[in-house]
Amino acid sequence: MRYGLWIVALLFLSSCSKEVYLFTSFHEPATDGLRYLYSYDGYNWKGIDGTFLKPEIGVQKVMRDPSIAVGPDGIYHLVWTTSWRGDKGFGYASSTDLIHWSEQKMINVMQHEPETVNVWAPEVFYDKESQQFIIIWASAIPFRFPKGTEEENNNHRMYYTLTRDFKTFSEARLFLDPGFSVIDAVIVPREKEDYVLVLKDNTRANRNLKVAFSKELTSGYAGVSAPFSGNLTEGPSVVKIKDNWLIYYDAYGEKRYAAYKTSDFRTFKEVSAEISIPEGHKHGTIFKSSEKVLRGLKSKANEKN
Repeated sequence: MRYGLWIVALLFLSSCSKEVYLFTSFHEPATDGLRYLYSYDGYNWKGIDGTFLKPEIGVQKVMRDPSIAVGPDGIYHLVWTTSWRGDKGFGYASSTDLIHWSEQKMINVMQHEPETVNVWAPEVFYDKESQQFIIIWASAIPFRFPKGTEEENNNHRMYYTLTRDFKTFSEARLFLDPGFSVIDAVIVPREKEDYVLVLKDNTRANRNLKVAFSKELTSGYAGVSAPFSGNLTEGPSVVKIKDNWLIYYDAYGEKRYAAYKTSDFRTFKEVSAEISIPEGHKHGTIFKSSEKVLRGLKSKANEKN
């Protein structure tokens, strides 16, 4: 009898520690709040019913582009876009279980730039090497950069801030100026090699996805590539599956979610036919969690129903 109980206990502990992929999400018009998708293989995704954090801050009080990174202490840190225009920062909250969240705060990273039009699509990453978090985002500051083909209010560049505790933040600095309007950039660390930046060229003639590379976390992303996606694509999210990376993105011109696979970020193969994404899913980030956390999310969703 005791042997049987040990087997049950071991099976339970194994299921609790089993890894699962989670994908943050939102649905238009972005007023309902944070949603999740989950997957065991990184290709086939299912939605979890309901929302788990309703936006309460910002001019428009929306939650767009939710991004989550997990710290070494197991705490989940969430940042998001709070308004299309008018805010000088992004939203922030933290959680230990992805259900119960801290008080929502506005992190006013661009307050020192009064002409800032917007703060879009903040992406948070934990950098193991420097043991700190970096948050990058896109902002337009009229007449700050050569105009090119974009209107001044749409001439974006990428900025960043660093933090270890989400209480104090470094002064916002320019992260990327590729010579054109850029948004929706995500950092992909390649261990002991370099950092890859997947970005959207937001100029009207292009509006497609490209990559750049750097040996440094916060600068040096040179040699922006030719586009690897078609036009009217945005919101890349990257996850490593075995020896390849999957780049999920919103092919909004075709009203579908799609994906490319790459082993080196130089050659890309479209694998959209191999993935499944629930209808209505919009731009988020992918991170690993546990079966225990997933069970908690599903249980909470069932309570709401």
